[in-house]
Amino acid sequence: MSKISAMMDTGKRSLMNSQTALQTVGHNIANKSTEGFSRQRVELMTNTPISEGNLQIGMGARAGVVTRVNNPWLEKQIQREGMNMGFQDSRADALGRVEQIYNEQTNKGLNQYMTDFFNSFRELSNNPESLASRTMVRESASALTKDFGRVVGQLKAVQEDLDGQIKTTVEEVNQLTKELASLNEKIQMIEVQKTPANDERDRRDVVLKKLGEKVDISWAEGKDGMVTVTAGRTAILVSGVSSSELKAQEVDGRNRVEVFFMGSAGSPANITSQITGGRIGGALDVRDHVIEDLLGHVDNMAYTMAKEVNAAHIEGYDKNGRQGVLFFDMPETTKGAASVIGINKTIFNDVGRIAAGAQPGASGDNTVANVISSLQYRQVMADGTSTLDDYYNTQVGQIGAVVQRAVKSQESQKNVMSQLTNIRESISGVSLDEETTKMIEFQKTYDASARLIKTADEMLDTVLNLKRM
Repeated sequence: MSKISAMMDTGKRSLMNSQTALQTVGHNIANKSTEGFSRQRVELMTNTPISEGNLQIGMGARAGVVTRVNNPWLEKQIQREGMNMGFQDSRADALGRVEQIYNEQTNKGLNQYMTDFFNSFRELSNNPESLASRTMVRESASALTKDFGRVVGQLKAVQEDLDGQIKTTVEEVNQLTKELASLNEKIQMIEVQKTPANDERDRRDVVLKKLGEKVDISWAEGKDGMVTVTAGRTAILVSGVSSSELKAQEVDGRNRVEVFFMGSAGSPANITSQITGGRIGGALDVRDHVIEDLLGHVDNMAYTMAKEVNAAHIEGYDKNGRQGVLFFDMPETTKGAASVIGINKTIFNDVGRIAAGAQPGASGDNTVANVISSLQYRQVMADGTSTLDDYYNTQVGQIGAVVQRAVKSQESQKNVMSQLTNIRESISGVSLDEETTKMIEFQKTYDASARLIKTADEMLDTVLNLKRM
């Protein structure tokens, strides 16, 4: 009787094992499209056998634990490469916008406006007495100063847009760190009972990857199963079940958004210089290095051009023999020159004050007009090693090269991420064909277990009916 009862217990456990395995298969199938899900398996263990004389009689199997098929080293590599992906995406997007500002193929750019300006002085040198030529000089100069302002305005508009992106991304980072702290708590509560927190760990891996895409982080898992996350070098965003926030705000005197760590102790710490990865790192790189360099070059060009034109123009004489005045309102410093450069109001209101000759009362004198028109080809930039045209064209060429490298780096990083994702899918992803096979296998096992119980039941009936035979 005891052996028949043991057969029933074995069959019952086998039924329960098959049912658990089928439920796990169903869970896998349902999460086929869930981001970051790792397929799960029921690990069966041999049940403790019973001894009877010299025999050890097996008691079937029992479900030991439900594990997830996962490679933690691969997950960490994907998170690290995802951080690079976020950096390259953000940088390539921002540089694409910068490139359009200097697009000389589809739009009339700064180079063409400078050429028009110097050409107008060439035309004036041909007709020094012509008011029409002087008006053309004024109009081309006005258009040139406006385009200097356009370039600066559009570059600063990109910076402001990047500031907005940084603010938005910082808010997203704060939401993710709160979720990480909550997941840490859930995982600890589950695993303290010696039960793997499979779904919670999958979700935590996803959140870590998303966080890495936005800001460069380093993290490590402690013996208690909770992760500690640090942004940059010193900003501890998540520690155990608590999280700290970042804050993006403008800094006095700079008018640019910077990132602060709102720690529990003391005043906010500026960690902008520590952030070199993720989408925030890419935006900061373009905003603070690429665009600032371009603004410096445009200011330098505007300041040098105004200085050289003024130096020549003030030495000449206008149509009525009066001493020349400054052609441009001279900026006080190189920084910001492109934003404030403008035509002298005296000249703007009276084109007759434009100086063309070097001698008073010489109506056909075009010496000064020739000197100013020749400035286009004189090496006045980069310590006397480059012309205005060459200097500007060099900047345009460098922008094109930087954008091209950024796009290639972005494509290369996409390929790396695609390869790693495919490897992860081959290890942890759910295959419907494989799950269907497992489902049929466990269904057959369930049927066989039920047949065992039925057989044991018939044996028990036989024993109970022995007296009637």
